[in-house]
Amino acid sequence: MPQVFAQGKVIVCSDGDNLRQVLLNNDINLYNGNASVINCHGIGTCGTCAVMVEGKVSEVTWQDKTRRSLPPHSPSKNLRLACQTKVLGDVKVTKFDGFWGQGEKVVWTAKV
Repeated sequence: MPQVFAQGKVIVCSDGDNLRQVLLNNDINLYNGNASVINCHGIGTCGTCAVMVEGKVSEVTWQDKTRRSLPPHSPSKNLRLACQTKVLGDVKVTKFDGFWGQGEKVVWTAKV
């Protein structure tokens, strides 16, 4: 079973689980500031669940690619929308600052 490393935790999940749900179900603070109030609840339109993911995950969905091509995101930045990402193996997750998680400063990392 895949392991997700995030915010200093190690979470075991099932192959194909949605990364957003895995993080939220394990009390990982996925949203910065008021983004927790206005997020789109997983349909891929707001972009506030953007994280850097290292490891085996699903291909980028059109929702993910489209949202991250719009400001303040940048398609050149190595981020994914957690709500549009399926865990397919062990992954390390890093969250950055900024309302949409688009910043440069690390908020939390995978480190245990």
